[in-house]
Amino acid sequence: MEKKPKLLWVAIGLVALLVIAVLFSVFQLTSLKSEVDSVRAENEQLQLTNDQLQLANEYEAINSQFAQYENQAVQMQGDTLLAKYTAAKNKVEQLLQELNSEKVKSQKRISELQNQISTLRGLLRHYIAQVDSLGRENAGLKAENEEIKNKNLQLSSQARELSRKNETLSERMTLAEKLNVTGVQLTPLKKNGKKEKNVTKAKQLMVTFTIPQNNSTPVGSKTIYLRITSPEGSLLGDAGTFPFEGGNVPCTAKKTIEYSGEEMPGVTLYWDVNTALTPGDYTVELFADNFRLVTRHFTLKK
Repeated sequence: MEKKPKLLWVAIGLVALLVIAVLFSVFQLTSLKSEVDSVRAENEQLQLTNDQLQLANEYEAINSQFAQYENQAVQMQGDTLLAKYTAAKNKVEQLLQELNSEKVKSQKRISELQNQISTLRGLLRHYIAQVDSLGRENAGLKAENEEIKNKNLQLSSQARELSRKNETLSERMTLAEKLNVTGVQLTPLKKNGKKEKNVTKAKQLMVTFTIPQNNSTPVGSKTIYLRITSPEGSLLGDAGTFPFEGGNVPCTAKKTIEYSGEEMPGVTLYWDVNTALTPGDYTVELFADNFRLVTRHFTLKK
């Protein structure tokens, strides 16, 4: 009789262990499923984020391609196609901004962005086709205008000859203007030729400049005339006069150079100080071939 209760307790213990084992297995399975679901959701978010980045890159590529044709967009301002493209472009940018602000991505929003970019791509293709067509039409009109122009030129030999003479006269008038000077500097010098900071002690004033290369300017002898005006408004020096705008103008110094068309750096003109100089603003002017080449103002200190 004593063995039956013992067996009963053993059976109860086994059943309890079995229940515990089942409950533990269920807990593990539930926990594992939750973990799997979490990993799956995280992977889905990563995939959606990657899709968003790819779509954003595609949008940038489309926008970059459109930018190549923006200079021609003015010709099509009234075209509804351009308005549609602009509207679709704004919608894409709005969706990208919204997606960037969302912590959790949705497939629906990504699909909406994909559809908008697809629409944008189609509009771009259509737009480019219209721009190219317009370019071909313009090229045809240009060729037609060129043909008409050639016929008019053939029938207007006298007008062409007069135009050629006017162009020649214009070129002659501008040749001297093309003798430019750059880097003009006014420097007070000591007796030994070194720079003097105090203008009241200067023994010489040196003007330096560069004549840039210019193949359109005739080569040969060029006389450069220098005028230096003191702060009081008086011309320094007396190196004679030179012709300018129908009159004779006095100058501070002059120098004759041989211009070969190549750059001439470090051209210098000197004036030996023979009067008291005062601190203030000095004006430097350079002339050649009846043209004023440059005017510069320099402040010399004591």
